[in-house]
Amino acid sequence: MRIAIIGFGKIARDQHVPSIAADPRWELAAVATASGDPGLGLPWYATPAELFAEMAGRLDAVSICTPPFVRHAIARDALEAGYDVLLEKPPAATLGEIEHLETLARDRGRALYAAWHSQHAAAVPRAAALLADARIAQLRISWREDVRKWHPGQEWIWQPGGFGVFDPGINALSIVTHILPTPLFVRKASLLFPSNRQAPIAASLGFNDEGLEAEFDWRHSGTEEWTIAATTAGGPQIELRDGGARLVVDGVEQAIEGPGEYPSIYDRFAALVADKAIEVDREPLRIVADAFLVGRRELVEPFA
Repeated sequence: MRIAIIGFGKIARDQHVPSIAADPRWELAAVATASGDPGLGLPWYATPAELFAEMAGRLDAVSICTPPFVRHAIARDALEAGYDVLLEKPPAATLGEIEHLETLARDRGRALYAAWHSQHAAAVPRAAALLADARIAQLRISWREDVRKWHPGQEWIWQPGGFGVFDPGINALSIVTHILPTPLFVRKASLLFPSNRQAPIAASLGFNDEGLEAEFDWRHSGTEEWTIAATTAGGPQIELRDGGARLVVDGVEQAIEGPGEYPSIYDRFAALVADKAIEVDREPLRIVADAFLVGRRELVEPFA
């Protein structure tokens, strides 16, 4: 299947390109990015419109890796042109946009995959199985990293629709909504905005009951902390570490292996394309939207 990447940043180069190359069902046919020819020896186009026009009849699917606030229009045009579509996380800037894309894909008979890469982390399936029938007594999400290390010079993340600290935080939310047996509802939230920015640099969320909470912070220095700890009533205590790559059950680390997040994504997308199926998980985006709806806004020092 011939696929094009639209939007070509670090994740596209480091994860999407090698995952496509390693899967014999896929062939990377072209790239569209305004940042210039990425030097892959493939057809390159400055805009998605040019890609769709020039690659007509030579393309089956697209993988959209742009910032979220431009994804809807690109995905809409791709679906209307008859291509199957994979969306990087978050799949769109709003719930309305992803709902429209799902409806359009269904009407056009195309595959649509909202790919949450952290759901494909090696330890996530095992954690989901352990929690399938559990009652969660406590939940603690701690997602802390240095924005200067992971998003150097990326101004779009600070703009409206850029998500701010929820850009990494939504990875944690994509895991917990996938592994917990009951839905999460945001009861309270505190969103910390630099006084010169339009998106939060840190956030604290409280869910359903006392003891269910999340902390996201982009001001962290040193080793990143990407952990999810869940205590069950009468069952195991589990902890996902390193963004879901490692699993600790009742204090004992488990042996976990997996194909890797992005190879798993393209394996799943191939199956969806074969069936012209739609797989869209809105829950992580819904929680972020709810946090903005109920959150208390606090101003902190400017970010420079």
